Amino acid sequence: MTTLVIVPCGKAKIWDKKSELNFVAAKDAYTSTFFRLNRDYAYNFGDRWVILSAKYGFIDPDTMIEDYDISFNNKKTNPVSKYVLKEQILIQNLFQYNQIIGLGGDNYRRRISESFEDYQVDIHFPFKDCAGIGHMQRAIKNSIQNKKSSIK
Repeated sequence: MTTLVIVPCGKAKIWDKKSELNFVAAKDAYTSTFFRLNRDYAYNFGDRWVILSAKYGFIDPDTMIEDYDISFNNKKTNPVSKYVLKEQILIQNLFQYNQIIGLGGDNYRRRISESFEDYQVDIHFPFKDCAGIGHMQRAIKNSIQNKKSSIK
């Protein structure tokens, strides 16, 4: 079984502390504890992983990106559309995985579900029942430590 893990981007970015940097690999751009835990989860349980960015959409972790301030939570910032995400799924062959694990909160889960609605894929959100980010972080840490993806 092949697994794709989709990791949410984050507001905290490397440019917050190193504004002189231009382009950085996406996997190194986001600096929050939550992103790092999700990234570690993806390395442990995925055959491939991508980042879901409000600016760039589904991006490979090695894609070079620049600083931005766009959020799915603020439509005025013009986040990437569902239609662009659907196109990226096709172009990047993201639909070809036996299972997809989506990480992140409600907004990311909704974006992932909507984006893949045209495909017969098995999507799991293993931490959807967590009450808040702290609980989610603990659950992700436990999954990694116990070497169990937490998919039921």
